[in-house]
Amino acid sequence: MIGVAVNGYGTIGKRVADAVTAQPDMELLGVAKTSPNHEAETAVAKGYPLYAAVAERRDLFDEAGIEVAGPVEELVAEADVVVDATPSGIGAENKSLYEAHDTPALYQGGEDADLVDASFNARSNFAEAEGADHVRVVSCNTTGLSRLLAPLQEAYGVEKARVTLVRRGGDPGQTGRGPINDILPNPVTLPSHHGPDVNTIFPDLAIDTLGMKVPATLMHTHSVNVHLSEVPSEADVKRLLADEDRLFLVPPEYDIDGAGKLKEFAMDRGRPRADIWENCVWERSISVEDDDLYLFQAIHQESDVVPENVDAIRAVLGEADREASMARTDEAIGLGF
Repeated sequence: MIGVAVNGYGTIGKRVADAVTAQPDMELLGVAKTSPNHEAETAVAKGYPLYAAVAERRDLFDEAGIEVAGPVEELVAEADVVVDATPSGIGAENKSLYEAHDTPALYQGGEDADLVDASFNARSNFAEAEGADHVRVVSCNTTGLSRLLAPLQEAYGVEKARVTLVRRGGDPGQTGRGPINDILPNPVTLPSHHGPDVNTIFPDLAIDTLGMKVPATLMHTHSVNVHLSEVPSEADVKRLLADEDRLFLVPPEYDIDGAGKLKEFAMDRGRPRADIWENCVWERSISVEDDDLYLFQAIHQESDVVPENVDAIRAVLGEADREASMARTDEAIGLGF
């Protein structure tokens, strides 16, 4: 069994912890938190050993009546691999901790690409993470774009990708995020950071990205235009994308016209936290005009990187190849509608 530590038990960390627990070849050794909030109480209620991420704050857990198993250093030392799910920038500060205990570490997309040996997307560059000490699972939007572009590149060749990202202002629990009543070019210059981030997975891919931020919390939405080397029919593209397990082609007959209904659909299907691990591509939006493919897809920013983190654990340790790991991950968490 692979012993896994999760440092950071917030939006991503709590989901990764649950996904690791579901895997037949992994054991969650514990999670680490900086403060005794409701998420810390939830971790203990689930039976996850809880460790103090900051030694000076351990007294706060005692005062709150929340049992702590020990300092985060003990958790890291015991683990085969640690998933760092701390806020952006904190992972870089934690790197020396992981190196001190010779424990391979996975970071999230908010960290800089130059912090790590490789950036990772399971569908696109699984093998590049094998044997690495520090791997970055790319952001939710980069994950979504990489999953989409990989089969298109393999089947038809991508001459140029142009993407406009309509981004949520924050996650549902991020009450301090905005905009509240505005629509912001974010950034106003080209490109947004997403294009260069995709190039950490596909170094030679030509891609331009623009970003807009809107007052919503549910999901991101991408308007995608891909100029292809070979021109398929719309039916060909639909078949290609339908064969990708982590892409969900939203059928026209479902009458799902936006992110709100997608989340309602996920709740009705019994998904934990109404999570949607898959890219949601509206089948009706898939259009081929001359050499260009157009489509819309929605990305659930709280959960689409979760299966990627699980796959990255196996990739770093050389425990499975891409196909075997992705299939194992997806079956264990119940991915697929």
